[in-house]
Amino acid sequence: MKSGMLCGEAVFEAIAAGVEKGGDLAVARVTEGEDLFVKELTSYTDKFNNSWLKEELYNARNFGPAMHKFGQWIGGAFNFIDQNVFKVPFTLHDLKQDFAVLKTVDATSFKPTYPKPDGKLTFDRLSSVFISNTVHEENQPAHLKLTDPSIPVNVNLPKWDEPAQRYCPAGVYEIMENDDGSKRFQINAANCVHCKTCDIKDPSQNITWVTPEGGGGPNYPNM
Repeated sequence: MKSGMLCGEAVFEAIAAGVEKGGDLAVARVTEGEDLFVKELTSYTDKFNNSWLKEELYNARNFGPAMHKFGQWIGGAFNFIDQNVFKVPFTLHDLKQDFAVLKTVDATSFKPTYPKPDGKLTFDRLSSVFISNTVHEENQPAHLKLTDPSIPVNVNLPKWDEPAQRYCPAGVYEIMENDDGSKRFQINAANCVHCKTCDIKDPSQNITWVTPEGGGGPNYPNM
């Protein structure tokens, strides 16, 4: 949220500076060969570097890699010391991308099960999507692109039990059964809350998130 606020400030300042010089934002008019509106928001980088956000993220930089390398208990102890006792003088790194460490169905017997939402403390995904006020224009091209439409059913489903149907917090991806018993991959793009988990986590790197037409997406008016 803070990074978005900083970006908004940088955009506003850039627009205001261009208008003050006589620029017309509607047509991005060029006067006497000089573009009155900046092409790159370099001030955003300066704002980020001077904010508490950079310091907070830097101090927490070892959290994820420590948990991945050392496990829950040792990694947790490492993070407690690093964040509460003294700062370690080095930075841990994840040497593998997130999608590359997903275990196959054959490599694990664990299958997550979740209790039924009670509607008081826990809620189903579609109810949460409704609260997010997610809206996309009707009949627009899907903004979730598949490099190969056959991969979800032919590769991801037998190898990883198609993780997209679980890691997506908005229930965008579903494995459906056709009348003849065959499987198909369904994308409910209108539910997307733009977290981009699928773009990052898909084990086949087959899903690409692109900006939807019309500026649709979630809207959190009370935040």
